[in-house]
Amino acid sequence: MENITVKEVSSRRDLRKFINFPNKLFKNVPTYIPPLMSDELGLLTSKNPSLEHCSLRLWLAYRGDCIVGRTAAIINHSVNERWNKKAVRFGWFDSIEDFDVFSTLINTVADYGRSQGMTEIEGPFGFTDMDKECWVIEGFDQRQNISTLYNPAYYIDYIQRMGFEIPCQWAQYQIPASQPVPDKVARINELILKKYNLRLLRFKSRKEVYPYARKFFLAINASFKDLYDFVPMTDKEIDVYIKEYFPFINLEFANFVVDQDDNLIAFGLSIPDLTRAYQKANGHLFPFGWIYILRALHKFTDIDALLNGVHPDWQKRGVHSIYYAEMNKSAIRHHVRWAYSNPQIIGNEAQRIWETTYQSNPMMKRAIFKKAL
Repeated sequence: MENITVKEVSSRRDLRKFINFPNKLFKNVPTYIPPLMSDELGLLTSKNPSLEHCSLRLWLAYRGDCIVGRTAAIINHSVNERWNKKAVRFGWFDSIEDFDVFSTLINTVADYGRSQGMTEIEGPFGFTDMDKECWVIEGFDQRQNISTLYNPAYYIDYIQRMGFEIPCQWAQYQIPASQPVPDKVARINELILKKYNLRLLRFKSRKEVYPYARKFFLAINASFKDLYDFVPMTDKEIDVYIKEYFPFINLEFANFVVDQDDNLIAFGLSIPDLTRAYQKANGHLFPFGWIYILRALHKFTDIDALLNGVHPDWQKRGVHSIYYAEMNKSAIRHHVRWAYSNPQIIGNEAQRIWETTYQSNPMMKRAIFKKAL
């Protein structure tokens, strides 16, 4: 058996190999979704504003001339400062089914972390919580979406064999999207809107929604501030995310709640299911990828419940139910079959609603893994 060689990515050509590796590794896996090359290049080069407060190293693992794995090492200095830790993250991690390759790549990240004075390793993470993170630990055959990580079951076996523990878990749900809004929910929502003088925004044009784009991400910063390892997005990161997410918005599935001063206090943002479109595009917008995506944005039967949250000042007042119900109504109008939740930390308010208020089907559980160095 040939030895494993780990080489740092040092050229544009190497970077394209790095990005393409999982597309080749999982090309016959029906639930794998190739990311767009342009998006990955934006994240892994100097274009990414997160690199102003993150350190990044990329490696490819070879056996002979054949690429057998890849990994990124990220030190998010803002996260470490905010949470008083010294952690190196592994991300963009993929490996063939070979424990030696897997462990070599993890140890490469660990060694880099030690060299930088880090005392723990955790992942999979990106630069921010808007990047793909956490591996599936239950429900490996379930549908993915464009914002989640795919991983085979052997990753979990290997990472636990290396002594990693799970500090946090997420859950995802499949929800019958056109189920009727419960009468009790509808009545309570009307009372909440009147009691607190709140408004549910309804947009007729993109010109109307863009003034709320920055408010939306600032609301995320506020509502997510206590979630595991979260750090507020910077203004430059918000600018990138506005360009990345808002072109995909279907206005009827942008459910924003504002107070009497027009402050955005709660939000539920869903997008049409782009899973099959991304698979057809196979990582490229041209020549035909953009056509598949454009069609999927206008003709869809499923949606992804991408982001939702409530400002801390308004939590535990039932406000979250308002945007859930409005998403439900929009789904009925559009004859949407299924809504798929993004990963939500087990035990938080957003996750509990799927188990207590609406009919839903648990799909998968995900986890972050952590180990002392």
